[in-house]
Amino acid sequence: MLFKSLVLLAGTAAVAHGAPSAPGANDIPRDVLTQISSWGSNPTNLQLHLYAPSNLTGKPAIILALHGCFGSGPWHAEMTSQFQTLSSSRNFVVLYPSSINDNNCWDVASPASLTRDGGGDSTGLATIVRWATTTFNADPKKVFITGSSSGCMMSNVMASAYPDLFSAVSCYSGVPAGCLAGSPGSSPISADQTCANGGIRKTGEEWAEVVRGMAPLPEGKGKGKGKGKGKGNQGWKYPKVATWHGDNDFFVNYFHNFEEQLEQWGAIHGVEFTRNETNVPAAGYTKMVYGDGTKLVGYSASGVGHVVPQFEAVDLEWFGL
Repeated sequence: MLFKSLVLLAGTAAVAHGAPSAPGANDIPRDVLTQISSWGSNPTNLQLHLYAPSNLTGKPAIILALHGCFGSGPWHAEMTSQFQTLSSSRNFVVLYPSSINDNNCWDVASPASLTRDGGGDSTGLATIVRWATTTFNADPKKVFITGSSSGCMMSNVMASAYPDLFSAVSCYSGVPAGCLAGSPGSSPISADQTCANGGIRKTGEEWAEVVRGMAPLPEGKGKGKGKGKGKGNQGWKYPKVATWHGDNDFFVNYFHNFEEQLEQWGAIHGVEFTRNETNVPAAGYTKMVYGDGTKLVGYSASGVGHVVPQFEAVDLEWFGL
């Protein structure tokens, strides 16, 4: 375990009704996983831990790393410890939020969470990102998101509802954004299993419309057109996406959730499949390149089940760090 202890940082001053104020960068310990208790709007009672290296310099990057169901931020920090190891040399802060509802799964089903500033989990996560970007004086063009399973599902939702906050996504074992819309819950226990079983099929353009529906166009933005098929991003600049999936995953079914994610983001970015690169980044993995490979790639892992090991170094390369 990389972090030797866990620090609770309650806040720096009392404000109205006794709530703690959000800490400043100088109040946050370095080289240790630290719990933050206040950062702004938190409608679904999320929790937050973060890791900031001691040698952080001006305009660092921010990575939002999302756990899967039954997990937590600290647990995910252990599972992706290379992010902490590499943070000092690559100059970034890692945010590890936690969902405490619905078996610790992220809400990727309710209208509140599938709508920009709708008051769901996605709203709380966006507030965390904005707080961290301001607090650490981070480069807003170097804010990234990654996650596994439920965390991948939420990564796709965040990229859809808050495309202006993120420059790139790399996530593992997920489903398309909006696939669980209308489900009674988002966990294996509470959800309608049609999506997880690969039963929701749409064309790329239909999936793209789901993405566009999560974030109304900002004032002054018109309906632009992307290249290739579809209508492009209609005003938003969406983050580039890398998605990973094991072909032996029958929990969040590889057939057809992996394909549907690629269809969704291919339509958003106006790119189509061009080629496979075998044994990349490791034996048994196939990198699927869309367009010139700068907007969308997929990684199919042969013989791998639901838990695809995270390739932190590859993620960082995709992020440009």
